[in-house]
Amino acid sequence: MRSVHVLVDLPNVSPSAGYAQVSDFARYPELASVVRTVTVHPLGDGQQKSDWEVYFRNGILRWTEADDFHPHEHRISFRQTDGDFDSFAGTWHIISSDTGCRVRFAADFDFGIPSMAGILDPVAERVIKETIARVVLGLFDNHGAVIGDPLLARAVTATALPVPGHVAQVP
Repeated sequence: MRSVHVLVDLPNVSPSAGYAQVSDFARYPELASVVRTVTVHPLGDGQQKSDWEVYFRNGILRWTEADDFHPHEHRISFRQTDGDFDSFAGTWHIISSDTGCRVRFAADFDFGIPSMAGILDPVAERVIKETIARVVLGLFDNHGAVIGDPLLARAVTATALPVPGHVAQVP
């Protein structure tokens, strides 16, 4: 089993505003090119089912997850119920910081193919981390920063997404 952790600092964003944006999974495909589709099925009572398709290597990784929303705690937990992983589960937690909030993503995953773990797991870890960081930064018009992971911060900064609705100025 492999663990993935991403921490993004969002100055001038309250935990409630951070939670509201992060919980909008249906927007993720417009914010990260590797997210092909996310289809959300509300179930009520703070729960939903979501179907995900993400480009991975030379194909598409698919899974369905059960999402549990805890707005008063600014936390979302998820677990795969069907799909290409043998197991995939984790949490989103939006916490207060001195300047605003931080989005903390943590997940454990396993493809269930021990002979391929050395090849697949590092690639999947990188794709998951970069996707999560790009999505979170995109949700907040790239006004934030990855913290605690300099390699991830450089990778995401080097390929920052354009801010939706803004036109790049050409000198």
